[in-house]
Amino acid sequence: MPIALLALTLSAFAIGTTEFVIVGLIPTVATDLAITLPSAGLLVSLYALGVAIGAPVLTALTGRMPRKTLLLGLMALFTIGNLVAWQAPGYESLIAARVLTGLAHGVFFSIGSTIATSLVPKEKAASAIAIMFTGLTVALVTGVPLGTFIGQHYGWRETFLAVSALGVIAFIGSLIFVPNNIAKSAPASLAQQAKVLSQPRLLMVYAKTAIGYGGSFIPFTFLAPILQDVSGFSASSVGWVMLVYGVSVAVGNLWGGKLADRHGPIPALKIIFALLAAVLFALTFTAHSQWLALATVLVWGAVAFGNVPGLQVYVVKQAERYTPQAVDVASGLNIAAFNLGIAGAAWVGGLIVAHLGLMYTPWIGALVVLVSLGITTWSGVLDKRNGFDPRAGGSVVVGH
Repeated sequence: MPIALLALTLSAFAIGTTEFVIVGLIPTVATDLAITLPSAGLLVSLYALGVAIGAPVLTALTGRMPRKTLLLGLMALFTIGNLVAWQAPGYESLIAARVLTGLAHGVFFSIGSTIATSLVPKEKAASAIAIMFTGLTVALVTGVPLGTFIGQHYGWRETFLAVSALGVIAFIGSLIFVPNNIAKSAPASLAQQAKVLSQPRLLMVYAKTAIGYGGSFIPFTFLAPILQDVSGFSASSVGWVMLVYGVSVAVGNLWGGKLADRHGPIPALKIIFALLAAVLFALTFTAHSQWLALATVLVWGAVAFGNVPGLQVYVVKQAERYTPQAVDVASGLNIAAFNLGIAGAAWVGGLIVAHLGLMYTPWIGALVVLVSLGITTWSGVLDKRNGFDPRAGGSVVVGH
């Protein structure tokens, strides 16, 4: 395994911690800032919106920068954003800090996915992306539970201070291990970038990414209140449940990468989306029992992020086919779609909680995931009609 890939994973760990730790802190932040749960949920939405803007726009604008220089700049911006959150005097300044951090996040995962695939043989592309995204899952295993514990015992501000320290460590790791001569594709022209958004097949990928993750994040944004108010877990126990979720995600992410490598992205995505919808439906009934809720969260984690490798490989393959001069931009737009789904889900979830109640979020989320399953199935049908096999053809390595 290339050491540079591990450096990317280290940075993903730091970024993943700050992205998801807020989920476990929503009740704490809401109480401290005297805001409602839906308002606290907007901290998830607006961070994701920062990612969605940062991924395509900043990826395109920074296309001429050396990859290592860009990575170091992103980790510096990430650290500054978390320091601003640490010192934020109120709700509005905390939102600004989250958006700033989200901008760095978007570009990192856009270029990170293409860098990761350039470091390994083409048949290992999905697994390479899975390894990098394991940084996110390890963050769920260790960073998020620890950050939740810090926030509940010492204050949520100290959580962001701790995450800033992770940013410094990730910066040092990238400085030491990431090579200076990383290949990159030529910067895409404005016409080439626009062409990405004019391709129906790429738009289908973005739709299933946004809708699939949106369905999952409708209940996930409010997982801590569900665990406390419905399942009866104490606030101090939420971090432990997040630990269970994170361990399961780590296993599921690697499994999803291998599944996509073995069977191709479309069959893997159909399996994972179907299982995800089933788990969310089950949570509607199991949330009222602590043990059943814990078991459901365990299974949920196993399928929650397993579709990341398949989606990223599939969008790169489609981009090589339809917009070969704008593969980085196409990859960035998929990261944007992922986070637009999260942003919309947190907002919609807040409306559901405010007007219907917490326990409407799981089954409504499941219905949304089924829409993504339908789009994925249709994509597979179109591939067969066109004689396109996403497992064959050109390499997913960008710039070679």
